[in-house]
Amino acid sequence: MAVLNLVQAINQGLQQALAEDDRVLVFGEDVAANGGVFRVTENLHQEFGEKRVFDTPLAESGIVGMAVGLAAYGLRPVAEIQFVGFTYAAMDQIYTHAARIRARSRGRFTCPLVIRSPYGGGIKAPELHEASCEAFFCHMPGIKVVVPSTPQNAKGLLLAAIADPDPVIYLEPTRLYRLLKEEVPEEPYLTPLGKARIAREGERVTILAWGSMLEVVLRAAADYDVEIVDLQTLSPFDRETILASVRKTGRVLIVQEAPKTCGFGAELAATIAEEEIMSLKAPIRRVTGYDVVAPLPLLENYNLPSLERIRAALDDLLRY
Repeated sequence: MAVLNLVQAINQGLQQALAEDDRVLVFGEDVAANGGVFRVTENLHQEFGEKRVFDTPLAESGIVGMAVGLAAYGLRPVAEIQFVGFTYAAMDQIYTHAARIRARSRGRFTCPLVIRSPYGGGIKAPELHEASCEAFFCHMPGIKVVVPSTPQNAKGLLLAAIADPDPVIYLEPTRLYRLLKEEVPEEPYLTPLGKARIAREGERVTILAWGSMLEVVLRAAADYDVEIVDLQTLSPFDRETILASVRKTGRVLIVQEAPKTCGFGAELAATIAEEEIMSLKAPIRRVTGYDVVAPLPLLENYNLPSLERIRAALDDLLRY
């Protein structure tokens, strides 16, 4: 198996999807000859040509609107939005059309598209380039939301998203693009959507994390007896795996880099409280970003969940 980083794993997944299925198209701003701003689509234009991998105008609503039309009529578009904060300009197309076309047509049409986007903080960029807005998409019935955390699950989740019959928002943690390397199978494979994985087994606390926060949690909790659950898919999320871990440990810490209020962690906390409150030995704790616009580079480390904040929350839970 090759040792790849996140960029290389996603690139390999896109290459294999394009090679295996003529219906797959890749398009977005600067994804063709330039290979994308982070070079995730590098060399795909040269291999598959301008009819399969092509650049679009700087018009996010147009990119997603075109993807919806192509998907409804049988193709498998993979549209890149250059940074997740730019999806705000395409929310009408995502929420009003992509998410609703199956219900609106009473099943006559599906919308098998993937919207890929770099996502999250930690790269010292302006605020729209570091947004963590996964909760917006999770609140849209009809949309699936995927956030990989390692090169291996990045490739498998991407291929599963492209094969899915419904629209998938695929959020790529920008901070992880070249931070992690691991062995990735060279052949195509699917990592099932809607299924979490146990990143580390433990007994005393369940930590729920996704995307770049998984890497932070693994470092912060290295000396603690905790079970770490990598959600992988946020919508639909894997209730069974999460609740089984809560029954096992009786304590829960949720770590997200998005702002706290109405973040996705609140949905996890509510679900656990509704279904397993009698299993809890302590109140559910959250370590999150603050309720502020993503700050400028000199302050961003104060906003993102840190090793110290996570360890303090774990100590509080274990003392309770």
